[in-house]
Amino acid sequence: MSAADAVPREARFDAVVVGAGFAGLYMLHRLRSAGFRVRVFEAGGGLGGTWYWNRYPGARCDIESMEYSFSFNEALQQEWEWTERYAGQAEILRYANHVAERFDLRRDIVFNTRVTAAAFGESAAGGEPGWRVVTDNGATVAARFLIMATGCLSTANLPDFEGRDTFRGEIYHTGRWPHERVDFAGQRVGVVGTGSSAVQAIPVIAAQARHLTVFQRTPNYSIPARNAPLDADFVRSIKARYAEFRARNRQMHAGFGSLSPHNNASALADDAATRQSNYAQRWAGGGFAFLGAYNDLLVSGEANDTAAAFVRERIRAIVRDPEVAARLCPDNVIGCKRPCLDTGYFETFNRPNVTLVDVRANPIERITPEGIRVAGAVHALDRIVFATGFDAMTGAVRAIDLRGRNGLSIGAKWAGGPRTYLGLATAGFPNLFLISGPGSPSVLTNMMCSIEQHVEWIGDCLERLRGDGVAAIEATRAAEDAWVDHVNAVADLTLYPTCNSWYLGKNIPGKPQVFMPLVGFPPYVEKCDAVAAEGYSGFALEATADAA
Repeated sequence: MSAADAVPREARFDAVVVGAGFAGLYMLHRLRSAGFRVRVFEAGGGLGGTWYWNRYPGARCDIESMEYSFSFNEALQQEWEWTERYAGQAEILRYANHVAERFDLRRDIVFNTRVTAAAFGESAAGGEPGWRVVTDNGATVAARFLIMATGCLSTANLPDFEGRDTFRGEIYHTGRWPHERVDFAGQRVGVVGTGSSAVQAIPVIAAQARHLTVFQRTPNYSIPARNAPLDADFVRSIKARYAEFRARNRQMHAGFGSLSPHNNASALADDAATRQSNYAQRWAGGGFAFLGAYNDLLVSGEANDTAAAFVRERIRAIVRDPEVAARLCPDNVIGCKRPCLDTGYFETFNRPNVTLVDVRANPIERITPEGIRVAGAVHALDRIVFATGFDAMTGAVRAIDLRGRNGLSIGAKWAGGPRTYLGLATAGFPNLFLISGPGSPSVLTNMMCSIEQHVEWIGDCLERLRGDGVAAIEATRAAEDAWVDHVNAVADLTLYPTCNSWYLGKNIPGKPQVFMPLVGFPPYVEKCDAVAAEGYSGFALEATADAA
């Protein structure tokens, strides 16, 4: 549905969903199947969320294709055919569009329309508690429930370097890539950042460009993806027992990886030679299975050091220039940031047309019309690519003027960091739900697994509320406070908080530094199920006028 014929002014719905990525698509399908009247607003010109916006060269999923898909419909998972171990952006976007077509979802999605504000009122939804939602095209709609499917990595972080607007060439951000093909042939290109997007993009850009200059502040661990076409027999074996496969994955710590053997022993229990052999085998296999080599890599600094040292040895073996190799070797804990998976990343720095510039000791001073100035010298460039990540987990929610009870803004509520109950709701904002919000496992998992779990919990909740004559549901402050304490306590048992990572918001100047996701998917699901079984313990419920 286009913005032009979107919705009549003052339309009323049971639920408004913000965002048409995988979370928004499934939320729409789940609620519509239950008889709710739903409208989805999407800022982009098409669906797909992350995979609509992130079209940079080399963009690819880091979860294996047979796991990165919906499980809610058996026919859907049987009919779709993935082509590679790790699907690329274009293939994932085709899958998203296939889902939309198969379930006729587009008719309830309004594209090119950004939600700018939403306010809760006691009589906003036909005399009952609900939300008045305002969009950038001037429409105002009412809904009993407001569901944020805005994604954890959707608000691009574009650093405000002095002189950025004076650059004579083209500037790109990996998270807002043009839809038309960008040709780097014959160009001098600068990439700022060495996170996941950069690790994927750099080898591809280097193969095209006349010269590539990489500006690195923090070196990153990266593990070979070992991507390859999917074997037909392997695919058939998974599809023959897909339900069992999905169930096993949901019992994994991060909701994926049941095909990879996880070693339940300490790294310190093995001698050095055995450890090296174990790490080498997993390095050769590729993917996140490397961090499953031992059970204490993310809780013991001493154990973690053994895995980190192995990767640094591999970097030094791959990169021929010892000085460049040293600059590419991280010195932080491996795994405290989501590890990168690559195809030829470290090998790229052996190319004669690639230069690595360390901007940790000598930060970028400014952007000039000719390029980027570091330590008094200008690196001449024709194009600049910012691979500088996102205002993760909270950026998209805080970008909307959300106001709960008594006009409380989400910005004020989360001024000291996000506060939620179960990552699903926040006190003071009745009938507002967050899909994969802060305080849930979300970005530490296979996002498809987390999305399905949240959508199904919310869908079940709304059906229960409707059946019981409940007009409003709101997290209590006591439950929220206890949950925030729990998330922090679990994080403090691990090495995750030791890094300057976006998990803590440290990539955004001025953002409160709070560890945002919850570690551990299976116990989280158990808690959510228990809350629902107890009649939504930790929530306050308000009856409808008819039921009162």
